[in-house]
Amino acid sequence: MNFRLLRKSDLSPINYKRVAEVDGKEVPWEEIVKGYEYEKGKFVVLKEEDFRRADIEATQSVDIIEFVKLEEIDPIFFDKPYYLEPDKKGNKAYVLLREALKRTGQVGIAKVVIKTRQHLAAVKPEKNALVLELMHFADGLIKPDALQIPDGSEVSSQELKMAVELIERMESKWDASKYSDDYQNALLNLIEKKVKSGGETPAETAPAKKKAPKVIDLVAVLQESLEKTGHGKSAERAGSSRKMKKAA
Repeated sequence: MNFRLLRKSDLSPINYKRVAEVDGKEVPWEEIVKGYEYEKGKFVVLKEEDFRRADIEATQSVDIIEFVKLEEIDPIFFDKPYYLEPDKKGNKAYVLLREALKRTGQVGIAKVVIKTRQHLAAVKPEKNALVLELMHFADGLIKPDALQIPDGSEVSSQELKMAVELIERMESKWDASKYSDDYQNALLNLIEKKVKSGGETPAETAPAKKKAPKVIDLVAVLQESLEKTGHGKSAERAGSSRKMKKAA
């Protein structure tokens, strides 16, 4: 969903001005250059010829470099999927690649250029289609060892047992159609009502804001969830004496 900023008095769209940080003055397009900040406050200017020199030709082809087992790729590398469709003369090659990937359990690792930007990608079979899924390059991801990730020393066996019990209790078959964007649906519903009422907001669409807890005790949440799903006795046996901390 795309929104525009408007002036309240007459709903005139608001445009953005290009303003220099040093003096707050508006800068015309002919005085603007592109620069890369290689150190704090230090820039190197890049001209159009520099971009052309480094430019990569955009093609409609997908250049497969190698094939690897799908299970070997960390899911964190995958970003955005696109369906691939063969051209008029490519049906046979399309089917051959799709069926071969299915039989071997492998995916094709490729490089593809979209809007002059090169992407790493994986060609994967998906039912009767081939999917091109854009991927992150390794140097574009944060390394896990740079994060402050806790070990398992703070978790007791009873707490882990309760977490496993909750997961098993709530296990279900994956069905993407069961899930929808509640926020977007509510917003579209509100927009429809405002259009019908001439721009007025219905009273029932402005509920009181709830205070969110600052800190949540996950053990207490698991215990409460188990009680709601019918495992109250099990939760009571494995429960913790700690409580959720509410916002002040």
